[in-house]
Formats: sequence, C-alpha cells, structure tokens
Amino acid sequence: MLHTAQFEDTFRGRTVLVTGHTGFKGAWLSEWLLDLGAKVVGAALPPNTEPALFNQLGLAARLDHHVLDIRDRSSVMDLILDTRPDFLFHLAAQPLVRLSYAEPVGTYETNVMGTVHVLDGLRRLDQEYQRTSGRTCSAVMVTTDKCYANREWLHGYREEDALGGHDPYSSSKAAAELVVASYRHSFLHANRPGAGGRIAVASARAGNVIGGGDWALDRIVPDAMRDLERGDAIRVRNPHSTRPWQHVIEPLGGYLLLAQSQAFALEAKNHSTLDRLCSAFNFGPALSSNRPVSALVNEVLRHWPGEWAAVPEADAPHEAGKLNLVWDKAFHLLGWSPRWDFEETVARTVRWYRARSEGRGARLLVIDDLNEYRNSAPGMKPAVSGVLAAD
Repeated sequence: MLHTAQFEDTFRGRTVLVTGHTGFKGAWLSEWLLDLGAKVVGAALPPNTEPALFNQLGLAARLDHHVLDIRDRSSVMDLILDTRPDFLFHLAAQPLVRLSYAEPVGTYETNVMGTVHVLDGLRRLDQEYQRTSGRTCSAVMVTTDKCYANREWLHGYREEDALGGHDPYSSSKAAAELVVASYRHSFLHANRPGAGGRIAVASARAGNVIGGGDWALDRIVPDAMRDLERGDAIRVRNPHSTRPWQHVIEPLGGYLLLAQSQAFALEAKNHSTLDRLCSAFNFGPALSSNRPVSALVNEVLRHWPGEWAAVPEADAPHEAGKLNLVWDKAFHLLGWSPRWDFEETVARTVRWYRARSEGRGARLLVIDDLNEYRNSAPGMKPAVSGVLAAD
C-alpha cells in the first residue's frame, strides 16, 4: 500500500475522471489515485501497445473502465455529466511526434477537438453544479513541453513564452493550450468574484517522461529496453538532441498538487488564489537533467551493459534539438520541485524493466517507486494552502 500522507484525504472517496488512463502516464496516475482511495473513472481507447502497463496493472477490473474515443463529442459529454467528477485529469492524446507526421488529421482531431469536447463537457457540468448541487470540480488539462514555439534556446521556456510547434503533434498541443485558455476565459469563471463558477481549469506542461512500463514505439527508453533485452546495440537517431528527462512520477505529483490546490481554493472561494492557479504550469526536471540523448543512453548502459550506435535517418522528420522548461512558478505556488536527479531517474527506470524481465509483478514495481518517491523528500504540500481565506 502506498503512503498517502502527502495528499491527506484530498482524493479519498472522491470521484476522479481520468481520460487516457490506458496510456503510460494515465496508468501510473490511475494506480496512484486508487491507492489514494479515489473512485477512479477512466475513459480511453484500448491500450495501443503490447505489452501495456494498463493491462500489467490489471486496472480494467479495479476502476470504472470506459472504452471511449475522445473524438466522440456526445460520448465524452454523456460520461462527464453521468460521472459528475470532483476531479478531472485529461491525458488522452496522440502523443508521438513521428506518428503525427504520418497521421496529421487524426493528431489534430484527437489533441485539439478531443480537448474541446472535454472542456465543453466541463462547461455543461459547471452549469449543472451551479444550478443543482453546489459541487465543484478541479480539472488539469495535460499538454506537453513541446507546445512552445521552439527557438532552440539554451535557456528554458516559461509559461508566458510564445506557443507554437513545427510538427503536427507540437502544434496540436499548442492549439490545445489556446483552447483551454479560451474556455477558461469565456465559460469557466471559478476565478472571478461573483461569477459563481464551480469548475477550476489549469493546464500542465511536462518534460520528456521516462519510467517503467512505457512500451511505446519510437521512444528512446522503451526502444532501448527492447534492444538490450534482445542483446542488440541501442539504435539512436538523434544523439545530440537535448531533452528535459524526468521520471513519470514527478509531473504526476505536480498534477495532483495542482488539482488539490484548486480544490482548496474552490472550497474557500479564494478568487485571487484561483486566478493564479487557473493557468498554465510547467513541471520540468532540474536544470542538470537537461541532457543530450547520448548522455541518457550512456547512463542506461551503466545499469544494463551493452552498446549503442548512432543510426541517422535520411529524410528524417524534423524534431526539436534543444528543449527545457523553467518550473519556478510551480515551486512558488504549489511547493513542487523535482526530487530525483538524472542519475536516479535513469537508474530506477532501468531497474524497473530489468526486474520485470526477471518476473517481478508490475504493480509491485510501480508501488515500490511511488513509495520511494514519497519518502525521498519532505511531503509535498501546496504553498497556497495556508492563505486560503475567503476573499
């Protein structure tokens, strides 16, 4: 059982809707929420990898599992209104840069219109909560670090920097951020005194997450794990590209803190705090974890001996060369900061895959990592929680 003190009883007995719960991050988040005592409702397409962490954790039998296409507006609307969640985490997406070149229309339909459908469901839920129940919902809409207009800067991107994106995936996530901001300003007015809104909406932008249980294609860590298990050299397309590597638990803890902080502010009707929280947040690693792909692979090989080889591709699609995030806003408003450095992140990731290949259960490995994370630093606590007097 996971230690839960860091979130007290915020999620215990509460209904939490997670879109994209069959994916890598969604499965980790669902497991964490279940161990926090939440009533988890999941909405997503079936897992698209074999194996899949969702299946390895046996989540279909442990939460309220709905197979749903986020592009189906009526189904999304019905589920949100039927579920009446206290919290919502929107992770459903087409998450791969290279696939977005092959399937640009599907990428935009999923990442942009899927976000519109969730937000429109929240708009209707807000009307329902104002009219009948007085309940509230804290919503975190997850996008990506790639939503920024990439200038190949050495320094990191802040939340107020320009949005953009060269490839369909990145630009679809930038567009999703604009949609979130538009719905918040136009319809979801929890942060405005006298407006009566019951829904708080924020967006979250994380770095390149790694960790046990990612089985996707065209991602460096799962590709490397497959190569090493076969005894092959790790094939590296872009060894000099720099990314903000972080363990998957790190941003998930940020998402939970953000939702918790919104819930506290909604309960206290603290509109000035809500105004700060209903916005975009970066959840990135420490500056020292911004490393080139070659450094990541070399660190992997310290824990699973083997070799790697650069395999440049002719006519390869464009991918960003340098990318990192500044997360001081999350530190000051939420009390969040990364706990595991680059070496610890890679060590735990490789250890998970090696232990799984030796027969250890996926759920035990996930819970072990969550408990180690919780015990690795003082408990996370929203920095705004002490100033939630009503306006």
